[in-house]
Amino acid sequence: MAKFGKWIGLGLGWALGGPIGGILGLAVGSIFDTGSSVAPGQVRSARTQTLRGDYAASLLVLTAAVMKADGRVMKSELDYVKRYFITRFGSDTANEAVVMLRDILKQEIPVRDVTNQLLQRLDYSYRLEMIHFLFGIASADGSVSDSENQVIQKISGYMSITDSDFQSIRAMFVSQTDASYKILEIESTSTDEDVKKAYRRMAMKYHPDKVSHLGEDFKKVAHEKFRKVQGAYDQIKSERGLN
Repeated sequence: MAKFGKWIGLGLGWALGGPIGGILGLAVGSIFDTGSSVAPGQVRSARTQTLRGDYAASLLVLTAAVMKADGRVMKSELDYVKRYFITRFGSDTANEAVVMLRDILKQEIPVRDVTNQLLQRLDYSYRLEMIHFLFGIASADGSVSDSENQVIQKISGYMSITDSDFQSIRAMFVSQTDASYKILEIESTSTDEDVKKAYRRMAMKYHPDKVSHLGEDFKKVAHEKFRKVQGAYDQIKSERGLN
């Protein structure tokens, strides 16, 4: 078992308060029960308000809400979470995240209270990535169920994500006849000129440079969204015979 101090080092000070703190508190206790040790200096660092740690801790709570939506927890979903945390926070933290998640899954998640806390703390870019990640979790087993979609849509609304942004991200994971248009946030009846304008707007919105100040991990997610936007535009161009 990796030391829980690495998780505390991410900055759980803010997250350990409010509804998120109540949920994480039980998960933290279960890790201490396994015998993991935390140095005094690491405990003191938990009182700092590190945005990266706030995001990581909060994401675990919302992840549990989505995984519980269809009444089953799939190994593919846990693997997705672990891969994500390895990429962004390292393997030790990823292992600890999965341990914490298993305990959080046993608890009731007050989605409205949790998202209200996030709305006050995290900026729009972080909240957008959360929705993108949650759809990734939901689709890890090959499809997004209606119950999972409903929970993510509820989370999105509570966090003041615009409906057009929600539908755009959803279309990146859920197959539908007009998915390419949804990704560009336009209708299939849009003119060729509107299609081009929408592409330029979305390309600027999800350009990796827009989130460069948030770190390399966010730039990677932006690259993924950017590729989805490019792919949607290429498909529409092919269908319409546009240059």
